[in-house]
Amino acid sequence: MTEHAVTIDVREIMQCLPHRYPFLLVDRVTELVPNTRIKALKNVTINEPFFCGHFEQYPVMPGVLIIEALAQAAGILAIKSQGARADNELYFFVGIDKARFKRQVVPGDQLIFEVEEITTKRGIGKYTARALVDGQVACEAEIMCAKREV
Repeated sequence: MTEHAVTIDVREIMQCLPHRYPFLLVDRVTELVPNTRIKALKNVTINEPFFCGHFEQYPVMPGVLIIEALAQAAGILAIKSQGARADNELYFFVGIDKARFKRQVVPGDQLIFEVEEITTKRGIGKYTARALVDGQVACEAEIMCAKREV
């Protein structure tokens, strides 16, 4: 089977994920190989609502939101790997291991998310995930997402 990478714009991302502003944290998918990997991005701007309080004099993107963005990218990979998301199912972020923060993310940065599937069993996927800025690792973790009927 040959690999075929695809790209996805924000409209198609919104068909995959239930998240909306201000909590949709993936702007574009630049590469997706189902059941294998995804590469996506977020443009970080001073207009992000969290910068008002984190921190006014020194704006830094909260680490928990970087992790959430990685989980959203993993969710897109999971959904696209199965073909589509049914109306009665959602993918939930259910676990995180080995999370490390290596550099701050500030307005003007472009976060690049690289997520690779480790395994998927019974609707639960485990992924290695990295968020990079200018080729430097800002955050890395192992993430788990689970498909559930709602």
